[in-house]
Amino acid sequence: MSRAKSTDPRPSEPHVADRHDLIRVHGARENNLKDVSIEIPKRRLTVFTGVSGSGKSSLVFDTIAAESQRLINETYSAFLQGFMPNLARPEVDVLDGLTTAITVDQQRMGSDPRSTVGTATDANAMLRILFSRLGTPHIGPPAAYSFNVASVSAQGGFTVDRGADRTRTEKVSFSRTGGMCTRCEGRGSVSDIDLTQLYDDSKSLSEDPFTIPTYTGDGWVVRVIAESGFFDREKPIAKYTERERYDFLHREPTKVKVNGVNLTYEGLIPKLQKTFLAKDRESMQPHIRAFVDRAVTFARCPDCDGTRLSEAARSSTIGGVSIADACAMEIRDLAEWVRALREPSVAPLLAKLRHSLDSFVEIGLGYLSLDRASGTLSGGEAQRTKMIRHLGSSLTDVTYVFDEPTIGLHPHDIQRMNNLLLRLRDKGNTVLVVEHKPETIAIADHVVDLGPGAGTAGGTVCFEGTLDGLRASGTVTGRHLDDRAVLKDTVREPTGSLEIRGARANNLQDVDVDIPLGVLCVVTGVAGSGKSSLVHGSVPAPEGVVSVDQTPIRGSRRSNPATYTGLLEPVRKAFAKANGVKPALFSANSEGACPTCNGAGVVYTDLAIMQSVATTCEDCEGRRFDASVLEYRLGGRDISEVLAMSVTEAEEFLREGGGRVPAAHRIVGRMADVGLGYLTLGQPLTTLSGGERQRLKLAVHMADKGGVYVLDEPTTGLHLADVEQLLGLLDRLVDSGKSVIVIEHHQAVMAHADWIIDLGPGAGHDGGRIVFEGTPADLVARRSTLTGEHLAAYVGG
Repeated sequence: MSRAKSTDPRPSEPHVADRHDLIRVHGARENNLKDVSIEIPKRRLTVFTGVSGSGKSSLVFDTIAAESQRLINETYSAFLQGFMPNLARPEVDVLDGLTTAITVDQQRMGSDPRSTVGTATDANAMLRILFSRLGTPHIGPPAAYSFNVASVSAQGGFTVDRGADRTRTEKVSFSRTGGMCTRCEGRGSVSDIDLTQLYDDSKSLSEDPFTIPTYTGDGWVVRVIAESGFFDREKPIAKYTERERYDFLHREPTKVKVNGVNLTYEGLIPKLQKTFLAKDRESMQPHIRAFVDRAVTFARCPDCDGTRLSEAARSSTIGGVSIADACAMEIRDLAEWVRALREPSVAPLLAKLRHSLDSFVEIGLGYLSLDRASGTLSGGEAQRTKMIRHLGSSLTDVTYVFDEPTIGLHPHDIQRMNNLLLRLRDKGNTVLVVEHKPETIAIADHVVDLGPGAGTAGGTVCFEGTLDGLRASGTVTGRHLDDRAVLKDTVREPTGSLEIRGARANNLQDVDVDIPLGVLCVVTGVAGSGKSSLVHGSVPAPEGVVSVDQTPIRGSRRSNPATYTGLLEPVRKAFAKANGVKPALFSANSEGACPTCNGAGVVYTDLAIMQSVATTCEDCEGRRFDASVLEYRLGGRDISEVLAMSVTEAEEFLREGGGRVPAAHRIVGRMADVGLGYLTLGQPLTTLSGGERQRLKLAVHMADKGGVYVLDEPTTGLHLADVEQLLGLLDRLVDSGKSVIVIEHHQAVMAHADWIIDLGPGAGHDGGRIVFEGTPADLVARRSTLTGEHLAAYVGG
């Protein structure tokens, strides 16, 4: 498609005409970009639009923001650069006019149990200083109020050499007072392991008693236990003496000799804690995660009551409020408490703390508390939390880069976010926003639309100019900009219901509700109103409930849609059967890998402090497989050619002819159903956009044999043109006999629902109640809630 360009008055203005007032990009080829050249006005708000996979993130994040960061890193000394991550120069001919880029993305804030909303911002640090100055009784410096600092004391000595015959030993003592609860070590919860899920105590070690993944009878782990010399291999575990039981479960690391080899034996409980429980749950393999969920329970720490803090830290108060009490308050209430403090000696600290807390409220996160674990924040909440430190910054002429900042926001809150973006611009900053929502596209000074399609069908600039110009441009975005879903004439009748009684998770206020089954039920409400608490925390989870939430999928550059979905397994077996060889030959991570690049397809040259250079492997020409493997064919194609196919191409290839693989065909069919037909099977997961990853996850879960599907904002990352396809998919799920429960803010999904459950009326303690139950038509007719008002405006009711 040729590029459309509107007549925008701004380029003729002096500040834009000057080349120093432009970010110039020429010949950008990162990922799927096709020699993109564009000039972006500085100190303006530019919104980048286009279907998922069209190249928006490749241009904004992987080219502009990445090069800005790389150039900043190059200003440091070679010594310091040695400690920094090496950043490659993006594939682009010319990039100039760059300013310091600050990226505010949707990456989750990690699931470290020690990280909270307070520690992830400056708020907790300021509170600790405040209590160390004003708290009574006074218990010490700010560290005494920190749950991440333990109380330690030590005594020792060192030798001072003062010349011949003049050495002496100096004694030194060291102590540090921290606020960490010693029972839970600052985590707020303690874990309890169900021993019955670890082994069958009626069996002996020689009878393979373990039910722990990887603890098989012939494995080294079990051999070390059995041959450690601490146990009779033929004695049932249930008959162990007290000493044997201690050695079996709790013994500290001890050197033992097994078959002449020196090894370390350790009790089962500490070994499991180091190997399984120390890992992030989401990074575990599915069978490991299932075992941990089955065997381990987490309970609130009885010593600190979940506050993570020591008794001393909790005893120190300001006006009867401890730091634990302050961190447990909703931030908007904490802001009022801080505002009431009058103490001249800490006036600058109070002013800064008030500003930080007010920023939370202003950005729509006043319902959070500082002790909220940062790993529990949604992508949208995490992104807005990262914005806090920038709202009060005195820096100007900075380039702020946002990735769909309206994600997770109710229509009522989008205007507030828009105002914040405009404020950043009005301070003299350049604001670049990747966005799908018409409400945010509407406030743009400049619009850049990429496409026309996704993947190889995208990567070009189809339009740049004003909103009115976009609307008249005829591009995919322009044609769908004013799309509005309509209310259905008839809605489906429920076939049953899931009963929820007395739900009190988080802010829910003793909620009773019946969620209808056999229909499309949408749960709505402002951010923080209790939607996720109701659906994920209160919906019964019997066999057959499939939950597709917003946790990110994980994978390295060796992972791809074929490996993630399980598609590659039946394909490898089909290749093996057709050629009479082992399936492992058709894995680039196993026996079939090119020996030169180890199946990576590229060879890396280490240049010390300089960015490592990746060059296409000359032996396999980037195909990742040994040449002998590529001689084997299935349906006339080798394995590298199959991985290079798009989902659409693979669907045809795997359906008929020599490449017929029914199990794999079903998987690519589901990928096509969720709108990923343009992805290539071997494309690294690291190159997928957020929306693509979300839909890939949905495609995987569509194979689950569940009767109830629970989806959490499935429109995340979807272009306006793709929402209609999603609605069709939801309809097909319901029409096939499934029950679909969707947490969603998008009005098109609300309008298409059979039943709506609206929570509110506000967020936090102002929410947690059912404010409406019924059909979308009834919600529009009543206009009794914020959701009803916005849905009525959307459908023109």
